[in-house]
Amino acid sequence: MKRAVLTLVVTGLCTWYILWKIDVGQTVHVLVHGNAGWWLASAAIMIGSVWPMAWRWQRLLAARSVEDPLSRLVRTYFVGYAAGQVLPTSLGGDASRIYETTRRHPGSGGVAAGTVLLERALGGVATLVLAAIGFALAVGRYDVGGYLWVELAFVVLAALAGIVLFSTRLHPLLQLTRPLLRAVRLERPLREAYLGLHSFRGDAALLVAMFALTLVVQAVRVLAIWCAGKAVGVDLSPRPYYVMGPLLFLVMLVPFTVNGLAVRESFFVSFLGALGVAADPAFATGFLFFVVTILLALPGAGILAWEGIRRARR
Repeated sequence: MKRAVLTLVVTGLCTWYILWKIDVGQTVHVLVHGNAGWWLASAAIMIGSVWPMAWRWQRLLAARSVEDPLSRLVRTYFVGYAAGQVLPTSLGGDASRIYETTRRHPGSGGVAAGTVLLERALGGVATLVLAAIGFALAVGRYDVGGYLWVELAFVVLAALAGIVLFSTRLHPLLQLTRPLLRAVRLERPLREAYLGLHSFRGDAALLVAMFALTLVVQAVRVLAIWCAGKAVGVDLSPRPYYVMGPLLFLVMLVPFTVNGLAVRESFFVSFLGALGVAADPAFATGFLFFVVTILLALPGAGILAWEGIRRARR
């Protein structure tokens, strides 16, 4: 109940902010007269990025003797994107991937959770590296005020969290959380995921290679946001999007709205507005990027619908 109320409050405030900033008629005009080619380029980047990410997951699973064909993992990724449209943020998609992998490989729940969390960790580190680069690019060039310091704070806090999570010397500190986790019935699944994550401590070469791949994929995916902006006439170079992109990826993890609804669009209006972009094309950029995420979920929704029909026929 409290979560539902918080979701309504956050979504309502963000929606109010958007409507205060934009002219709905002008925004519709901007969208209708947008460049379809740039939008298709944005969609192609996001859809194409699924295959290298699925291959990364395949390598991590194989390192723990869980074998899955690439086609199966691509399918699971798309289904996860579909789940993320109705579950809170992209974390809902992660839960879907863990569930499907455990169902296909009984007894591998810890490995499934560990690899998915490791993927999330690699993605987070790559995002923060891009954020650090974006911070360096923005200092003295872009007047985005507090956003820069928020970005820097995320970098510092994530580094500290990584030390706490991976340092064996700090195990006693994490042990203090066990009574609380036991009380909310999360101790066992989190312990399995933690052990699955830590099992990769000795695979330095694999982790470095997968991090390099993740960094490239994240950098290319930022260009998908730039393409969405170009589609509605936002005349900025890709550089400020490397300041904005990491923050957007973090905003999309906010667990208080379904698929980041309204939060994402208000972030576009605020951030691009600080760079001199009018509210209408700024909102249109966020909306087109949202449509891209919907398009990314359609294959997964189609797969689930087809499998449901097949089960019904049986």
